[in-house]
Amino acid sequence: MRNYFPHFLAGSYLLFTIALGIAPVSREVWVAEIIPVILVFSALLITYRQFRFSNIAYALLFIWIFWHTIGGHYTFANVPFGWVTEALGSERNHFDRIGHFVIGFYAYAMAEWLLRKGYCGFKLAVIFSLFFIMSVAAAYEIIEWWYAVADGGDAGIEFLGSQGDIWDAQKDMLSDTLGAITSLILFYFTRPDKRTMES
Repeated sequence: MRNYFPHFLAGSYLLFTIALGIAPVSREVWVAEIIPVILVFSALLITYRQFRFSNIAYALLFIWIFWHTIGGHYTFANVPFGWVTEALGSERNHFDRIGHFVIGFYAYAMAEWLLRKGYCGFKLAVIFSLFFIMSVAAAYEIIEWWYAVADGGDAGIEFLGSQGDIWDAQKDMLSDTLGAITSLILFYFTRPDKRTMES
């Protein structure tokens, strides 16, 4: 079963995205949000035979894939996430903030890839993986801004997802960074680069 864990995740996601692709809250927002997910998912499929990540890495990678697909279906600001909002005593829907946190988990896979390929040592792999996520976070915020300006309508605002917070972009980038740090701490304790890929 452990050998087929990535296949299980891929099959589950295909069914999941088909189901959530039916009657999304906003088809325009759904298309914009699903594009990066499909790109990442396709890249994992295409490169699977050339490089198989550990099961922990795949689990972390797919958390964001599933999470972002849910956000695309509802639009991130409108995902039914009220119980978290109430628990935090907040007026803001934090579904997208958690989504940014879990994108940081991609640092785990990046560090694993760098070390197993022998491109650098452990310390440099960790530093590069952290900076990689921070760069992706900044780039995504720029893309969100560009799309919102280019659209100029409700779909652009929903895609931006700032919910009236002028510091939304900065907080999102911080969430990405904290997610990366969390996953790299996990990487330190699990070290998949020192294990066989069946585990």
